[in-house]
Amino acid sequence: MHKANILKCLSGLFLETASQVGEKYQDRIEIDTRIVDACAMQLVQDPSQFDMILTTNMFGDILSDLMAGLVGGLGLTPGGNIGKDAAIFEAVHGSAPDIAGKGIANPTALLLAAAMMLDHVGENDKATRLRDAIQATIDDGDCLTGDLGGKAGTDEYAQAVIAKLA
Repeated sequence: MHKANILKCLSGLFLETASQVGEKYQDRIEIDTRIVDACAMQLVQDPSQFDMILTTNMFGDILSDLMAGLVGGLGLTPGGNIGKDAAIFEAVHGSAPDIAGKGIANPTALLLAAAMMLDHVGENDKATRLRDAIQATIDDGDCLTGDLGGKAGTDEYAQAVIAKLA
């Protein structure tokens, strides 16, 4: 995803470089370029048409927030950055310093990032158990954080997920 039609130098360089690297893998992957604003609309209309999105940090940040809105908010959205020699898993929203220490954050995104990490290291059964516990906690609706319409704090919600794991 790019904006090379307007940001000719910065986004144009990104598009050119991505195309050059993509040529090396043309027998393994299909590359389709799109302008980022059109992509945003297409993500809202039918996100299933995308297997992966490669873009700049700025556009990635914007698109990840848009996609988080499609599934209920930033508190539910995990992220993974997987490279050749390392992988990092985190909540898409980052550290949320504005609410840090207040006990009101929804830990679901971080827990789902942990499940992604478990999948990455081959602990698929544990990842599935964690996702199932999270889903059961949300489905019960008895212990939800404020962003999900409940009144539970971070610790109370986490304890409810832990109880579902047992």
